[in-house]
Parts: sequence; C-alpha cells; structure tokens
Amino acid sequence: MKCRHLLSFGLMFAMMPLPIMEAEDVHLSIDASKTEARIDRNLFGQFAENLGHGLYEGIWVGPDSSIPNTRGIRNDVVAALRELKVPNVRWPGGCFADQYHWRKGIGPADKRPATVNSAWGDVIDTNVFGTDEFMDFIQQIGSTPYVSVNVGSGTPQEAAEWLEYMTAAAPTALAKERAANGHPEPYKVGFLGIGNESWDCGGAMTPDYYVSLMKVYSRFVLNMNPAQHGKDQMLKIAVGPGTPDTEWTEAVMKAWKKHTWAWDINGVSLHWYTVPNGWPPSTNSEKFGVDDYMKTLKSTLFMDEFLRKQEAVMDKYDPEKKVTLTVDEWGAWHAPLSGSNPAFLVQQNSVRDAILASLNLNIFARHADRVRMANIAQMINVLQAMILTDKEQMVLTPTYYVYKMYVPFQDAALIPIVFDAGAYTHGGASLPRVDAIAAKSTDGKLLLEITNLDAENPAVVDADLTGIVAKSAKAETLTAPSVDSTNTFESPITVTPKPAAVKLQNGKLSLTVAPRSLTVVSIEP
Repeated sequence: MKCRHLLSFGLMFAMMPLPIMEAEDVHLSIDASKTEARIDRNLFGQFAENLGHGLYEGIWVGPDSSIPNTRGIRNDVVAALRELKVPNVRWPGGCFADQYHWRKGIGPADKRPATVNSAWGDVIDTNVFGTDEFMDFIQQIGSTPYVSVNVGSGTPQEAAEWLEYMTAAAPTALAKERAANGHPEPYKVGFLGIGNESWDCGGAMTPDYYVSLMKVYSRFVLNMNPAQHGKDQMLKIAVGPGTPDTEWTEAVMKAWKKHTWAWDINGVSLHWYTVPNGWPPSTNSEKFGVDDYMKTLKSTLFMDEFLRKQEAVMDKYDPEKKVTLTVDEWGAWHAPLSGSNPAFLVQQNSVRDAILASLNLNIFARHADRVRMANIAQMINVLQAMILTDKEQMVLTPTYYVYKMYVPFQDAALIPIVFDAGAYTHGGASLPRVDAIAAKSTDGKLLLEITNLDAENPAVVDADLTGIVAKSAKAETLTAPSVDSTNTFESPITVTPKPAAVKLQNGKLSLTVAPRSLTVVSIEP
C-alpha cells in the first residue's frame, strides 16, 4: 500500500516555536465507499505484570491508603483508564506468569504467603493483589481479563482449578470457595494465555515440546461460565515467536491444522519490542536528540515485516484466517532510568514514543484481517506506560494520549488510502516522511490518522474524499517542542492533544500538520 501524509496543524501553541520553513505538500486519496477488515478493539489491549511498581503502587495501594481508592485500587488510575475504553488486560505476566501460583493470591490478605518475585528483582511479593483483586480492577475499568496460566512451573491441574475458581457457576467446591471470598458470581475470562515465552523465560522449551503441553492445557483448562458460549466463548492463545524466524509459528500452526475435537486454540502470540541498539536496551528515554529519534523509529517499523513473515506461515495452514495473530507484548524498551532499580524497567515516555505507538497501531490496522489483538507493554510505571505514578501523584504519558485519540478506531472498518510516504532524511538516516490510515467508525464517521515522522518540517496535507458527502470535519494533534518532550509530575501537560485547524471544501480536506506529530481527523457525513 502506498502511503502519503495528511496532517493539519493550523493551531500551534505559543509554547511551541516552530522554525519558519516551507511546508511540503502531501496528497491522499480516500474512497469511503470501500471497507476492508475490522480494526478489532482488542488491538488496543493493555498488559499489567507483577513487575516493579506496575501493580503495587501503580494500581494497588490498599484499602487503608490515604490515596483515594476503591477496595484498594487507585481511583485516579481507574478514571484515567476508563477514558481509554481498555478492551482487555493481560495478567499476571509476562515472565512472572510462569512462576505464579494462584492459590497464594486468594483468601484473607493477612493469611496470604509472601513469596519472592525471582522474575523481576528478587523482591518480596505479599500476594495481596491476586485473582479477586485483578477481577475487581477489570470490572472497575470496564475491561475484559486476559489471564496467562503457568505452564513453566505449574501443572494442567493447577491451571484447570484456577479457571474453575474463576468461572464455575455450579456449586463446586472451588465455586463455593470463591463465594466465601466475597465473589458468588462467576467471572468472565475473555482470553486464556497458554504460557508465556515458553522458548525463553517460560521454560526454554523446544517448539515440539511446547506443542505437546499446549494440547494438554487446551484440553483440560476449561471455562465453566455458562454465559460464555458462541461469540462470547473464551479464546485460547498459544505461545508464538519472539524472534523473526518462523520455526515456532510453524510448529504451532502445523499442530492446529491437525487438531481434533479434544483441543483447539484461537490465537498465536507474538512478542516484539523496539530495541534499536540490541540487547540489553541502551537507548535513553529522556534527553536525547534527533539521531536517536530516527534510529528508534526506523527500528520499530520492522514490526510490519515481522508480521508478514508469521502471517505467511499462518496462511499456509489457515487460509481462512480463523486463528488470530496476537501481538501481546510490544512497545519501546529503553535503558532503565538513572537511579531506578534496573529490574523494575522504569523509563520516561516522550513524543518519540507517542509516534512509535501510532506507527505500530497503524501497522496492526493494516494487518487487521489476521492481527486482531495486541497488548502494549506495559500499562503503568513499566516500559512504555500509559500512566506514571509516584505516591499520590499521577501523570498521563504521551502514549496514553495516543490511545485516547485512537478510541474512535476501536471496531472501525479499515478504508483503503493511497498516498506517497515520501522520505525524511537526517544525518544520513532516512524514514518514511508520513504514515496514515483511514477507517469508518462504528457511528458512521470517516476517520483519518496522519503521523508526521519528520522531526523538523511541517506538511501541508490535502485529501480527495470519494464515496462520502462530508458535512464537517474536526481534528486534534499531539506534538511538542522537541522529540524528547515528556510529561512530568512538575509539568504534566507538555504533550497533550490540541485542536487543529482543518478545511473541508468541494470534497477535499486540507490542513497543515506540525513536525513530529500525529493527528486524528473525524469527518461527519
């Protein structure tokens, strides 16, 4: 698909002096009468692992905390996440999932055993945030649980009993135990992850060994909630690759092709982080320049090739695309912030990360016929977080605002768009100058997203609109003074969306977009 850029930035805040230079023209062609795959709302999923301050302090402060909370869960965090209409949250991991034994996290909090989180820093886990607390959190934010079961150090019986505890409606012993813990009604578990990174921290397994275990877990780990049938059934997600080779995907899909009534899977996971300098992550998340900006964005664009390689294998065994490709860990992985515990994966979140998020979400949208679920890593205080907290303080990151701007794209129908991406060159490195997607929202609006990767120059954008009689249009843009601009507790609104000027006349849309920005236009038919 060709790509060119649309972006309207007639606004520009006084706080953001732009260099005076001539904006380059970008032309887009959009036929609103044609629709392609649905951009599944689950592409905008989140990930909350027991890691650093992601759960404890980020979500859970306890019912006795002076920080306003509901049953121990932060009210400010819940209110912010409800604005994103979070479709699903993956928990308890991550690498932590394959050392998590669910029974240690239920019942009276003061009776729960303290354990060591050997996956992330060997810190003590009190287990006061467990299954029922997670489900309470999910209900408070209006989301769906994506539960990863312990395949590495657990057993099929342990996982099966966990699902029974969560989902049984009949008066089994485990359902009665759940009721005794204050939750008589069964939970709805939307997604089941059968392990995590079984090729590495989840057990260093071979593909064939994992496939043997996958079949057993799929057969015996059952959802017993009578309300979850048909389109509401729990979907089972198998472990897939974390490197660009296709050996793991091949093994899982080959087994799926021959599956019988006894077992089934609905998805294969994929993990891919943006680590431009290789492992261990070394790029700064604050106080960096355009060179690092270029290198990071160039690295993140590899996601498209990664998906195409895995999809080619999946298409061989599943041409009807019944099995989804689930990107349930992705995002920018930078060096830990100076002074932080390296095992807590604390990093800042900048305009660069916002643009990285928009590029990946657009890639997922263009692959929406196969990629129907994704989970950014992670939700709070870890890696490319939506939210940062420090005691009673909370700040929303640039990536949070990307997700808020993309809410109208949830379940929208992708619309073909033709544009020339052009090129942005700096210091010998080159990137596509612009990126864009278009979609028809569930309420009938034409949506257009334009990302200007150019860190230095604005772009004049015009779009031919066919297949729609457009009555009005409005736009908002996310940008800031520099590529490393961030929101901090002291300056929390440096990077926030602003209204953008957009002109609609004779079936043409026009606007000017700022450098290093993303813009969402909503067109009313």
